Amino acid sequence: MSPGNSSPSESKIKILVLETDEPHPETRDRKGSFGEIFHTLFSKAGDAHSPPLRVETNMRYVVDDPEKGNHGSVPHFSEIDTSISAIIITGSMYDAHGDIPWVLKLLELLKSLWRERKDMKFSGVCFGHQILSRMLGATVETTRGGKWELAHTEMHLTPTGQKLFKTSQSTLSLHQMHQDQVTSIPSPQTSDLLTENDEEVEVWASTIHTPVQGLYMRERLFTSQGHLGFDEAMVQRQIEMRVDAGGITDTDGEKGKETAHLKHDGIIVAGAILRFFRCEDLHVKQVKGLS
Repeated sequence: MSPGNSSPSESKIKILVLETDEPHPETRDRKGSFGEIFHTLFSKAGDAHSPPLRVETNMRYVVDDPEKGNHGSVPHFSEIDTSISAIIITGSMYDAHGDIPWVLKLLELLKSLWRERKDMKFSGVCFGHQILSRMLGATVETTRGGKWELAHTEMHLTPTGQKLFKTSQSTLSLHQMHQDQVTSIPSPQTSDLLTENDEEVEVWASTIHTPVQGLYMRERLFTSQGHLGFDEAMVQRQIEMRVDAGGITDTDGEKGKETAHLKHDGIIVAGAILRFFRCEDLHVKQVKGLS
């Protein structure tokens, strides 16, 4: 657990980070685990929040795949402390649409939390975005032709995205690192976890490669296909790992590395997710109705 720094006047939010992969060893030495990377990112977003917001991060490594040297475990529903009302799921080199045992256990945990913890806010990045979408009945699949979306990517914001990020700009950029994507929108027709009385699940950004770059449901769901906490060195190493594993060709890898240095908007997205965790996103639907 990372307590962070605070003053008596600061508010605090407790976030459970479910780590679904480990970073490259050089990244871990420099920046820590993916949970620690999220802690640093959201702490910076908390410092920029008005008033400042302290972030307390609980981390759990959930990948249980001993054959590949991964000895994590998915917690039971009863292990999630009731003081935690915000959960975020990291990216992963595993796919979110298969039937790997630990992935199925993670799905069951998320479904239980969604049903039983009405106060819980759910967020996820890349794999996390995809598995939460799968939980709600959306389709997650490999992009046709196996094409990757890599490194710095400009996304087109929907009106909902513009309100979430408090901007009149039409675009926002994040680093991407994926071949799979969400290809449908959750609704009461896709899952019994959603009802006709629930808020609509909306897309907040899109690209030509990936029309569903992120999903938003007021008070419950805020996901991102793009990575919030990646920097140039992380992008370079993540691409190298996938090239070495045979997932990315050398040519595509080199093209991706060429944009790894470009500035992206991860801290802006992290700030919006923090506001969502704090229920400060309630204006989004109300304003939308007046626009």
